Parts: sequence; C-alpha cells; structure tokens
Amino acid sequence: MLRLSALDTEDLAIISAQMQDAVLLAGDMTYDPKRKQFVLLANRFAWDDRDTPQRRRTGLHFDRVLSVRTLHMSHLGKNEVLSLLSVTFAGIDAPSGEVLLSFSEGATIRLAVECLEVQLTDLGPAWAAIAVPHHDAGDGEEEPA
Repeated sequence: MLRLSALDTEDLAIISAQMQDAVLLAGDMTYDPKRKQFVLLANRFAWDDRDTPQRRRTGLHFDRVLSVRTLHMSHLGKNEVLSLLSVTFAGIDAPSGEVLLSFSEGATIRLAVECLEVQLTDLGPAWAAIAVPHHDAGDGEEEPA
C-alpha cells in the first residue's frame, strides 16, 4: 500500500506515474472551498507490481486549492467513468500555480493552488485487474474498471 506526499514537481511526477490509468466516477470528486481542498477517489492500477495486475482504491487530495475549473466535463453525469492520464503542475507566481488533471477524451480539471501540497493514500487491499492498461498512439486505457 502506498502513501505519498508531493510538495514539488519532482514528487508530483511520482504521484502522477502511480495514478496513471486510474479510473474513477465523475461523482467521486469534490471541492470544499472552505477547507481549500479538492479530493478524488479512484481505482488506481498498481504499476509497482506488474507481475500480478491489480488495482487499489486510492484517495488523492490537494490542499490550499483556491479554485477549480473544468474543460470538456459539463456533459458528464456522476456515474461517467474517467481515466486519469496525468497530474502536472505549472508554477505561475511561485509558489502558487495550477495543478492540471488530464483525463482521457480531453476532460481536464485545473486547480489554482497557493502552493503544491498533494497526498496519495491507498485505502484498502488490492484486487485482481481485468487487464494491464496499454496505450496506442493517442488512445487511452482500454480496461473499463
């Protein structure tokens, strides 16, 4: 089970690699402006153990979030499945910047943050994955969950 934190772009790259091909429902994301926190729950593919393909329920939360913007997501219902491709950071006026969550089919979430503060926590045991995600040129994950 993983428990990772990121306070800089190098740490965030590790979290992004671990969360690549995580699948989640659009309704499993929330923003609490009073707490300045954006949280999502996902089923991440455990890239750290390729011999026995498995997934883990994982929480990912971002602190010090000032605002959330979305692109190509307004049509999504709560039960729409998304596949997370990457999590990146663009510093605008250090230490503040934007965290970009990129999903398959162009769906995007931009988090304006005071500074980079992210935590990934596996929440339970792993289960067998149906298949190992793979990417053709420009395609997303083919495994449904």
